[in-house]
Amino acid sequence: MGNIKSSTLSKDILDDLKLNTKYTEGELSVWYQTFLKECPNGKITLEQFENIYSGFFPDADTKPYAQHVFRSFDINSDGTLDFMEYIIALHLTSSGKTKQKLEWAFSLYDVDGNGTINKHEVLEIVKAIFKMINEEEQKTLPEDENTPEKRTDKIWDYFGKKENDKLSEGEFIQDTMENKNILRLIQFEPQKIEHKLKRK
Repeated sequence: MGNIKSSTLSKDILDDLKLNTKYTEGELSVWYQTFLKECPNGKITLEQFENIYSGFFPDADTKPYAQHVFRSFDINSDGTLDFMEYIIALHLTSSGKTKQKLEWAFSLYDVDGNGTINKHEVLEIVKAIFKMINEEEQKTLPEDENTPEKRTDKIWDYFGKKENDKLSEGEFIQDTMENKNILRLIQFEPQKIEHKLKRK
């Protein structure tokens, strides 16, 4: 994931993105020009990413969730997103196969990056999600999932885990694919956000 500053995409990066996403060469070239206008040095910083999210939800506290999403997108952990990371992230979250989306969701919930998820990490992400939901929407939630703690308890119960258990990526993907209730509880309208990001 090198620093990309050229006004045109290198053939290697272009070929890699065409192979690993559904996007055409034309689409990628146009998005790259837009990307460079907003990020002339070829990188999106965490602060820029947070600003993108806050623009989508001006009345919500988007910072905690945006930080976790950014972390999950920052494949090489260098504190920035280059064009390749940005496009792959868009593909996985808005167009990827279910398994690919769940692999990304696992990385989002694996806050400390140790390859497993514990209940505290689930609560941390759910709290960030709740800060994105306005009070009116929260009032419409079922009684047993209308707080971060209740929703986390419900998620953890669906996974069949005890308080101090850990969840592997394989378990996370398999159980979520088999139980649509888990999928509903762990996500926050990702396509709504990612489509806006794509149009940015």
